[in-house]
Amino acid sequence: MRILLVGVGTIGECVLTKLKDRHDVVVASRSKGDVLVDISSKESIEKMYEKVGEIDAVIVAAGKVAFPKLDQTTDEDFSQSINAKLMGQINLVRLGLKAMKEGGSFTLTSGLLNYDVIERGSIAALINGGLEGFVRSAAIEMPRQIRINVISPGVIAESVQKYGADIFSGFSQVKRDDVANVYVKSVEGRQTGQVYRIGWS
Repeated sequence: MRILLVGVGTIGECVLTKLKDRHDVVVASRSKGDVLVDISSKESIEKMYEKVGEIDAVIVAAGKVAFPKLDQTTDEDFSQSINAKLMGQINLVRLGLKAMKEGGSFTLTSGLLNYDVIERGSIAALINGGLEGFVRSAAIEMPRQIRINVISPGVIAESVQKYGADIFSGFSQVKRDDVANVYVKSVEGRQTGQVYRIGWS
């Protein structure tokens, strides 16, 4: 398969390692890869798809979210986070339908914070819930037997220090290798409309 992988951070790097020996993986991100893209920009996404051409699958492991306290949130915190993670992923689907081959798939990324809430997590909770609702609904409207799923990982052990250990105090941690396996399942399997929860329930 020819797979477009958007985002090569903690999760994306591991997904790439698992897929690159069996598939043709095209890597896209803001700063490195085969093609550059800013998923908060619809125009940038359109240009990326023009360069990449036809694909069998899209995996999205990108999207930055702000974590301010509720009484310190700004309109910009919400708009930037929504554009980067919610609308960014939705637009990768909407604009990618023309490039997607029959029977292809989209795999998006949400997270646990719309279920297991934390302080400073209101924006992330909003976005994760929106993504999961979008995927469940979009699955019944996908043309040409195209599939769509969303991965909802728990706290990635390798990322705890990035966010600060205190913000996820008491949470169980999941290894990124276990999370990456579920992306492979989503791409190479046949399920659609699924919210795959990894490392939490």
